[in-house]
Amino acid sequence: MALTGIQIFKLLPKTNCKECGVPTCLAFAMNLASGKAELDACPYVSDEAREQLAEASAPPILPVQIGNGVRKFTVGAETVMYRHEKTFYNPTAIAAKVRSDIKDKDLKAKLATWQAFQYERVGFNLRPELVAVEDAGDAKAFAQTAKTIAETSEFNLILISDNVDSMKAAVEVTCFKNPLIYAATEATVDAYGALAKEKGLPLAVKADSVEALIPLTDKLLAMGIKNLVLDSSSRDVKQAFEDQVVMRRSALKGGNRSLGFPTITFPCEMASNLDMETMLAAMFIAKYGAITVLSDFTSESLFSLLLERLNIFTDPQRPMTVTEGIYEIGNPDENSPVVITTNFALTYFIVSGEIEGSKVPTWLLIKDTEGLSVLTAWAAGKFAGDDVGMFVKKCGIDDKVKKKELIIPGYAAAIAGEVEEELPGWAITVGPREAPHLPAFLKAK
Repeated sequence: MALTGIQIFKLLPKTNCKECGVPTCLAFAMNLASGKAELDACPYVSDEAREQLAEASAPPILPVQIGNGVRKFTVGAETVMYRHEKTFYNPTAIAAKVRSDIKDKDLKAKLATWQAFQYERVGFNLRPELVAVEDAGDAKAFAQTAKTIAETSEFNLILISDNVDSMKAAVEVTCFKNPLIYAATEATVDAYGALAKEKGLPLAVKADSVEALIPLTDKLLAMGIKNLVLDSSSRDVKQAFEDQVVMRRSALKGGNRSLGFPTITFPCEMASNLDMETMLAAMFIAKYGAITVLSDFTSESLFSLLLERLNIFTDPQRPMTVTEGIYEIGNPDENSPVVITTNFALTYFIVSGEIEGSKVPTWLLIKDTEGLSVLTAWAAGKFAGDDVGMFVKKCGIDDKVKKKELIIPGYAAAIAGEVEEELPGWAITVGPREAPHLPAFLKAK
């Protein structure tokens, strides 16, 4: 049962040290009780108190880490039904399925193709995370296929088998990748639970309905296993969607710890073609699958899902930004023009795209304006003349160019005089207001 703020406060050290980011221990306790703070933020809480507070401070949907290496990820740890309430934290992981009877050369060719699916978008590298290996009935082939994927690719693994011996063989050669074991059922819960506990691996739980999941998760929790992922088994689209909502609502609104785990969905088993699978995966990314499994990866399917995922799991209360600094576009040299703009991601990509299209090598300076566009940043005082001048001095562009001319956005023309005062020796030129006019402007320089 969750503790109240006062109950939590009694277990805290009461130092009022402010190191947690709030003025008092009582305020921290209240934040902890409402899910607005994490226990790790308090550096002085005792081990005894930490143990008592662990359940109270845990999110209603527990986090589960899957995989190791560059594509490891965490699912779960969600605290709200709707992203506008706060934010969604851990993006849906996207997987593609292979059978263990696939030929080795076909598997390697498929992995090479899949690994190439990486897309740069607003400063993020978008890519899928998982390959789900399905046991075709031969334990040796199952283990070998899983081992090949684990050792020769960046992908992490879902191991799918109803056979305990096959699963043990595959786990033995892939446990260094922290694969997800799929799935403990009523018939295999003891064996798979013991295997997951022994190896410290995440475990999927599968039952015929949401209600039937509860005794299985309760049994696994009693065994000390908390890294669980839920599958309600429904492959009917309407029922599968309802199950996702029911499990999410039960955990968040009903406080049902037995269902407080991330979920896995299988569009590949609900549709006859990849186009329909993609549409279903898009639905589950929005509501509320933590992992979704497709039959294949193709560029036209994957890119749309990755982009949807990025949009949904970006904090709606914070604008998307790029890193402040100097960006080289088209191999600029010491005589190339210098353009400056804000770090609002959309502004950056529009401006940089127009500069690339102009074929004029250019130094693009990006100033941190907390994600505001040019006009908004100027109005808010975050793109003021003295700030822009100070940034230009400190960023290091002085050492890269001989031609000291700074092109500022047309919408910020009012700061030109202040920038000139801050940057003696630089010529300040007011550029066009709209980015599409940049190519002609730069070519005329």
